[in-house]
Amino acid sequence: MSSLTIDTRVSDIVTALPQSADLFRSLRIDYCCGGKIPLKDAAEQRNLNPLEVLNSIHSIEEKRENRLSMEASSFGEKTLIAYIQEKYHESLREELPMLAPYITKVARVHGENHPHLLRVQEIFKALREELLNHTFDEDQNVFPLILEFLNNPTAEVKEQLKTHVSELEAEHDNAGRLLYELREITDNFTPPEGACGTYRLVYARLEQLEKDTFEHVHLENNVLFERVAKAL
Repeated sequence: MSSLTIDTRVSDIVTALPQSADLFRSLRIDYCCGGKIPLKDAAEQRNLNPLEVLNSIHSIEEKRENRLSMEASSFGEKTLIAYIQEKYHESLREELPMLAPYITKVARVHGENHPHLLRVQEIFKALREELLNHTFDEDQNVFPLILEFLNNPTAEVKEQLKTHVSELEAEHDNAGRLLYELREITDNFTPPEGACGTYRLVYARLEQLEKDTFEHVHLENNVLFERVAKAL
């Protein structure tokens, strides 16, 4: 049962569930400077039904918990690929464009006094481009090829797969290096004392992005690609 209620402060909801910031932003509920008030009050100030807003928050929470509850390594290849696409690929296509404006804002507002934020912005831009291109390539080319090979392991498809898997693993390594630098320059995603709500939100969501990406890479490198390698 969720601990989030209409009496929970808006800022505390975003801390516990960073993706709720997108909902608050769309509803024009201030979760940053004006976020230290109960959800009930914040919703009523916008002439919204607090229970309806809370239900939307619980839906976001439930979606996240459902994604975390599945043991993907036990899935068959077809199910595993579908799971990776739904949990990680679709999530990246949703999260990366939504997170970008927050990072741009924090770099613009605080970059002069915290110059590392300009590098955070650069890393995020590179990471966003790499991850979106990478997942597109997997969805359009590599995953269909894997399924084709497992159904009909011809020599031609085998050679194509070897090249693709090698390239993907190199891309995984590069994404890992970018995430490592991100963690280093943000002091383990620890916002400075007195940081505003948007600053804290950016760090929380970057840390979640790191976690999800490492899980994503693990399932591909150590589960899916390992199975493919044994069949090659």
